[in-house]
Amino acid sequence: MSTVTPPDAPKLWLETPLIYSSHLSDRLGPDFSVYLKLDNLQPAHSFKYRGLSLFVQRHRAIRGPSLHIVCASGGNAGLAAACASQAVGVKCTVFLPEGVSESTKSYLQKMGAELVVAGKFYMEAVRAAKAVVDREENAVLAPAYESPILWEGHASMVEEIKTQLPRSVKPEAIFCDVGGAGLLGGLILGCKDSGWEDVSIIAAETHGSNCFYHSILANRSPSYAPPDGITVRHDTVNDVNIAHVHNLTSLATSLGASEPAAEVVKMALGREGSVKVVSIPDELAMHTARAFADHHKLLVELACATALAPAYKQSLIPHILRSRESVGEKRVLVFVVCGGFKVSLEELALYERLAAQDLAAGGKWDILIDGECQTVEKGI
Repeated sequence: MSTVTPPDAPKLWLETPLIYSSHLSDRLGPDFSVYLKLDNLQPAHSFKYRGLSLFVQRHRAIRGPSLHIVCASGGNAGLAAACASQAVGVKCTVFLPEGVSESTKSYLQKMGAELVVAGKFYMEAVRAAKAVVDREENAVLAPAYESPILWEGHASMVEEIKTQLPRSVKPEAIFCDVGGAGLLGGLILGCKDSGWEDVSIIAAETHGSNCFYHSILANRSPSYAPPDGITVRHDTVNDVNIAHVHNLTSLATSLGASEPAAEVVKMALGREGSVKVVSIPDELAMHTARAFADHHKLLVELACATALAPAYKQSLIPHILRSRESVGEKRVLVFVVCGGFKVSLEELALYERLAAQDLAAGGKWDILIDGECQTVEKGI
């Protein structure tokens, strides 16, 4: 039976706005025009709704109303799966590890999801979810980031950007954050479908969650040696090296994948246009989240702020983008505002305190860009 979504089935995700940012354009200087893709405005508050809603629709077309979507997530993937399941009228069960906030649980329940707390750690929740799928005929495990259907849904973002930019304008680069690399997979596919394979993609993570950064280096650099806390394995299916982070220490929990999707690593390595990897300290992301709220009146998770950080720490831009001779045209940059449900005024206040303490402690920040370390002054 075909897994193709019926042609008359409307997409569930929204076409989100692409807005010109005068604040960030001014910060980067007169040569730049900065645009923000506001996927924080999706029904489930993050870009994940694109791919997961497509995944749910595809399986609803196969199994009908008896479909049971099962997801292990205490974050944005679970919220997207629950929201999409409610939209098409199928059962959804979300397995949570202990410690998930009451606000997240309450929102999941509002979207009709059944909640099961299973273990102290995420992988225990995953095992419990898989056990249900193994014993129920119509149960399907919704992935967080490792599925071509998800990448296909996320790719729709690039098609929208292409139609929303001023006529005949192509961005020099698209900035995104990266954890398990589902969003990046979608951007790579979307750029290919749109004829934008020469557009650079900048994938940003935080120190302590940078499994994609180290996976790319483990393939590109013959002299690469993993730091403490990271081991590298070879994925034989995709013939790529994959870095495994054993202890996730970043507060950007939505980037907290121990390993990235191996197929996306392969896609990034083989892409005609560059995929540049960047790793920043949590504190830079904290400063960014706070400044972004001030400038654009939008709250975003620390993970989302990671992608925006180069626009606020403008001294990084010459190290991230290719140098070019001025030809009188603006250098157009697009930053994906991927959103995230787990943000609040209280969290922003906490970030402000932690960032202030970090500044008071003195020293500098180490920013990792494609295997090179740039030491910069703290603050933005």
